[in-house]
Amino acid sequence: MTDKPINAPTATLREAHGGGSATYVEQPNRLAGGLVDHGRALNFDFDGRVLQGHPGDTLASALLANGVRLVGRSFKYHRPRGIFTAGSEEPNALVELRRGAHQEPNTRATTVELFDGLEAGSQNYRGSLGFDLLAANDLFSSFLSAGFYYKTFMWPQAFWEKVYEPLIRNSAGLGRLSGEPDPDSYDKGFLHCDVLVIGAGPAGLSAALAAGRAGARVILADEDFRPGGRLNAETLEVDGMSGADWAERAVAELAAMDNVRLMTRTTVHGVFDHGIFGALERCTDHLPTSGGKPRQVLWRLYTKRAVLCAGATERPIAFGDNDRPGVMLAGAVRAYANRWAVTPGQRVAVFTNNDDGWRTAADLSARGVEVTAVVDPRNTQPRAEIPGAAIRMGDAVAGTRGRKGLKQIELASGGTIPADCLAVSGGWNPNVHLTCHQRGRPEWREDIAAFVPGKDLPVGLTVAGAANGSLSLAAALLDGETRAREAVESLGFKPAKHTPAKAEDEAVELTPFWHVKKGRARAWVDHQNDVTVKDVKLAHQEGFRAVEHLKRYTTLGMATDQGKTANVLGLAIMAECTGKSIPETGTTIFRPPYSPVPIGAFAGRSRGKDFRPFRLTPSHHWAEEQGAVFVETGAWLRAQWFPRPGETHWRQSVDREVEMTRGSVGICDVTTLGKVDIQGRDAAEFLNKVYINGFAKLAVGKTRYGLMLREDGMAMDDGTTARLGETHYVMTTTTANAGGVFRHLEFCRQCLWPDLDVHLISTTDGWAQYAVAGPNSRNLLRKIVDPEFDISNEAFPFMACAEITVCGGTPARLFRISFSGELAYEIAVPARYGDSMIRALMAAGEEFDVVPYGTEALGVMRIEKGHAAGNELTGQISAQNLGMGRMVSKKKDCIGNKLSERPEMNREDGLRMVGFRPVDRSRSLTAGAHFIPRGAVASMETDEGWMTSVAYSPELGHSIGLGFIKRGSERMGDIVRAVDLVGDSDIEVEIVSPHFVDPEGERLRV
Repeated sequence: MTDKPINAPTATLREAHGGGSATYVEQPNRLAGGLVDHGRALNFDFDGRVLQGHPGDTLASALLANGVRLVGRSFKYHRPRGIFTAGSEEPNALVELRRGAHQEPNTRATTVELFDGLEAGSQNYRGSLGFDLLAANDLFSSFLSAGFYYKTFMWPQAFWEKVYEPLIRNSAGLGRLSGEPDPDSYDKGFLHCDVLVIGAGPAGLSAALAAGRAGARVILADEDFRPGGRLNAETLEVDGMSGADWAERAVAELAAMDNVRLMTRTTVHGVFDHGIFGALERCTDHLPTSGGKPRQVLWRLYTKRAVLCAGATERPIAFGDNDRPGVMLAGAVRAYANRWAVTPGQRVAVFTNNDDGWRTAADLSARGVEVTAVVDPRNTQPRAEIPGAAIRMGDAVAGTRGRKGLKQIELASGGTIPADCLAVSGGWNPNVHLTCHQRGRPEWREDIAAFVPGKDLPVGLTVAGAANGSLSLAAALLDGETRAREAVESLGFKPAKHTPAKAEDEAVELTPFWHVKKGRARAWVDHQNDVTVKDVKLAHQEGFRAVEHLKRYTTLGMATDQGKTANVLGLAIMAECTGKSIPETGTTIFRPPYSPVPIGAFAGRSRGKDFRPFRLTPSHHWAEEQGAVFVETGAWLRAQWFPRPGETHWRQSVDREVEMTRGSVGICDVTTLGKVDIQGRDAAEFLNKVYINGFAKLAVGKTRYGLMLREDGMAMDDGTTARLGETHYVMTTTTANAGGVFRHLEFCRQCLWPDLDVHLISTTDGWAQYAVAGPNSRNLLRKIVDPEFDISNEAFPFMACAEITVCGGTPARLFRISFSGELAYEIAVPARYGDSMIRALMAAGEEFDVVPYGTEALGVMRIEKGHAAGNELTGQISAQNLGMGRMVSKKKDCIGNKLSERPEMNREDGLRMVGFRPVDRSRSLTAGAHFIPRGAVASMETDEGWMTSVAYSPELGHSIGLGFIKRGSERMGDIVRAVDLVGDSDIEVEIVSPHFVDPEGERLRV
């Protein structure tokens, strides 16, 4: 019994989407059968029209079922475009999904799984889809041929920025983003397996079964929502049952295996080093709402072996006006009929140069669809009896008629044939993309006139099925099982004994036929980018004959489909022009991703506040209670200043914190400083090698400032290291470089000096640390340090350190070091006591009018004291630039020592860090300003240095700055200009010592 088109409305009564009354929606092109659920109807919206489909439909199949042929406009000429394929290779049917902030452009309708309430719209037009105002571009196509943007819009020159560029930018692009933040969530994950099988078609299912039965851990990934691939779209049998039934049984067996993970709706988009694959899983795209789950997950798959079973993509034949809606690939037309029970037209013609196209004609005819003609350029016998069809062997389709939808085809031999759908098959191209992601090159096979994977495959990857050129069903099933058995055997698994699946080995004979040369109408190669046969020939004529040049000159294959249907056809036409063979012409480089991956998926959770995870200091909750203003510093969220009632500007708060700290005592959370615990018999020798100054003779109970250089002699980081015991040291680093310094130390320990007895561990998170600074800092600490520890100036002098207890036995560490220039200490306790510690310190300091100070006040005081920090340690500065050249010990070897001796780094007129103050004390300095001699023009030739850090000094009552200037240490008192061309500032400044406050260091030693 043959299936007939169902011309009556769908049998199920549903509420129209967005409406209040029940209604039937007719599906004039719907057939019976297929793999859709005819018992349920799904309402969806396309361009404001309420239509119906069924569970199992894609948006493309539902549109075709409803008779919708015009779905979009082409990129350049805005010509009408219809659905062309049935998979991810679709170049035409790009739509915008959803509304508002959820809107997603450039989505292939052929891969969108239909759900109730889906909202979709066409794109890339001005006015309406049926009457696109920009279709006027097609009238000027002779002026917009390949490379027109290189040749036009050149004159007059002034028009480019004001006229041409705005016009082009306004017209460019396909779909449009909403411009609102994406409200959906994305995630990332990691999976491991013995064997990854890519593609769940006949070869993929066969491979997964063989690997899974052997006991290997298997991941089977497929981009479709229904595994089976071509088995779901064919009428061929496997093991005496329909291919779709066999696929369903195979999937059920795999799902029952604990060692197999099935990943549908998952596209493997890239092959990377060491057996790592990238995959995008669409988790909730097929649902009306995400339900709080990630919309998509970007997986990193770690594999020991992989079997690529990605199938093959059908290619078209180029002929006049072959881009009209209704012209489709023959395999896609067959898939819509068999899987989705949809006929793309009521009268279908077939144009094929191979036996596979005849199967489309036969399947359509068997399902009751009228086949008006089969046109085959081969001078052979017809491959099948197609009732009622005109059989034209040795002929070709030379043109089509019908502006917004196909109505007739024109034959090269003359005459026309009515058809509202033309199924075209020019052969099949194995999907070799993933085999080339590590710069492998495919090889040409004459028998199938297509490229197949070359011998230089990524390590651990094998290819099976149609992707390997095995285009028949029986060959694909056998190839998949064979490759999987080889993979598991190489891993030590014993393949299970079973009877291989059997299927018909259908004919796949083909005679290459690339384009119809007869006719004056344009023949399209790349439908999305509007690249024609004429464009390819023009590229040849103008010398762009290399395939990479051809691609960029014509834009062939540069869109969302990445030329999956167009590239080989374009190469064949170029080969004809050059007189070379197709393999001699070559292919372009395939790069990840295989198909587009949303930027949101690459970002995962790293967006908004989660763009970079931040860490909280131990005093964070206490600081929140005080109303602190916070700032991100590296990975930390730190208190920037602590405003008080009546303070209306941040400077008021910062100035007060500085003045109160220098006047009495202040407390700052410095937990964020990197802390590295260093222990071992050779710890002192190790430190001696990584610091430029000597640490071998550092006494127990003492702390020393140290500077690290990179291998190239440039300053890497500075900090202090305290010796707590004979073999125990604690190093502090700058906040921003904590991770980098620790990695550097580990590299030195493991690779440079592996024989040294030294052990490292990062303790940054393990200790809460507070700076207690100001004249009353010792008095405050005496109230919390347990009485058995003497912290007097005599017993605990500047740069001393010790392990102590506080508050009645709590373990702590005390360092007498100063970043502010005042008498100061840093006290550390285990991080779990951090919140209690800040509260205890503040309570103890009440009688001294203690003040908490943030990073701004900390920065002001360090600039007043002339301490270098991140603004100065840029990676381009040497010890000599910092004025620390004498610290580079010549009595020992250390990292960077030799290269720091290079003449260029020791020039007499080299940069030196000094201080600057404005001649007019009322002026404010600007960080980043460049120093220019008075009377000179501000230019690179007269540039003498730059300002690195500036602050307003409450102590001095004016702006001050640190910076680098040529021969700075010799020019005290000189006047230069600080020029900021961006900020339109030009200020005269005096070169002074970088130590603005207490230059002799008397305060910190009392």
